[in-house]
Formats: sequence, structure tokens, C-alpha cells
Amino acid sequence: MATTTETAAAVESPSTAPAGGAYRWVLALLVGLALGVGVGIVAPRLLTTGPAENSPEAGFARDMSTHHAQAVEMGMIAYTSASNGEVRFMGRDIALTQQGQVGMMQSWLREWDLSPTGDEPPMAWMPNAAGSVQNGLMPGMATPQEIEKLKAATGPAADRLFLELMIRHHLGGIHMAQAILDVTDEDQVREMAQIAVDGQQRELNDMNALLKTLP
Repeated sequence: MATTTETAAAVESPSTAPAGGAYRWVLALLVGLALGVGVGIVAPRLLTTGPAENSPEAGFARDMSTHHAQAVEMGMIAYTSASNGEVRFMGRDIALTQQGQVGMMQSWLREWDLSPTGDEPPMAWMPNAAGSVQNGLMPGMATPQEIEKLKAATGPAADRLFLELMIRHHLGGIHMAQAILDVTDEDQVREMAQIAVDGQQRELNDMNALLKTLP
């Protein structure tokens, strides 16, 4: 996703360990992003007719919100447990960016008068998606066991595991964002999906380079 480097840098430099106050600040900002982002986007469009219940746009907003939520969780784990300052910075940056985008996608669903969850299985909106869902998980998502392993990891092991899981997660997210670009003509959906593709590709490059420097 597109990074929020300037916002994140104002809280902590990459070489600084997360303090309790900074951590609470980040959590508060995440909540604010989840609740408030997109309000300004919704207001001018309240009277318009949006995508239908089982449209690709609705499916994308729901599925990508779930996909992003896991990235936020992993990013905050890295922020609190990684030993490498750049890895902590990357985790926090991803968490802030993707939580903001979750808020935006949820605002679309409210704007379209649709529920946050639908009755279709994950990835049903995506053409030729058969096989992309494994054990109920969307492309690139970590298993519950992998999340628990990340939570338990410390030091350099946490640094490496976070990057490996998030690289895979970003590849799946890019795949999903590219898929909606192929089928939607909703301007706001196209704009955010393209931002997601571009931003996550930049982060992939950064994470792959960082992974090579770890012991």
C-alpha cells in the first residue's frame, strides 16, 4: 500500500525502540483511521446509486478489508517485537496505511447501503478465482499458526519472519487489487486499487532489499 512515511516518521525514527506512549499513539491513530477516514468522501455521494450487493466492488471492499486487517495485525506485532529499527518502522507504516484503507473501503459499503459482510464466499467476485482461496484464506494471507509463530518470535527471528510473511501477503494483495482494476469502472475503487498496487510494489522492493541485509 502507499506508505505514510512522513506521518510515521513524526512518531519515531527507525532506530528508536517503541515506547509505551508512542505505541498508544499509534493505536489511537489506527482507531481514528478506522472510524473516520472516508467521511469526507462519503458525504458528496450519499444520493448516488452504488454497486449492488454481489458486485465485484462490494466483494473487493469486503475481502480486501479482511486481507488488510491481517496486515495491520502483523504490522503492529512487528512494531512491538522486532529488533531491527527498519523492520519496526516498516511494520508500523504498513499498519497505518492499511488501516486507513480499511476505513475507506468500509465507508464505501456504508455509502452503497451494503453490509460489511456478504453472503458470498471469499473471492467470489474475482474472475477465475477458483483455487485462490486455501483453507478459507485469501491470497497471501498467513495461517493462524503462522500468526502465533510471529507473535512468539523475538529478535532477529521476528524480523525475518515478519518480512517473509508480509512479502507473501503483499503479493496476494497486489493480485487482488489488479483483479478489481480489470472489472470495475467505479472511479474511487479504481483510484484506491491503483494506489494499493503501486504502494505495495514499492514496499515489496523495500522488504526484499531489507531481508537481504538481515543476519
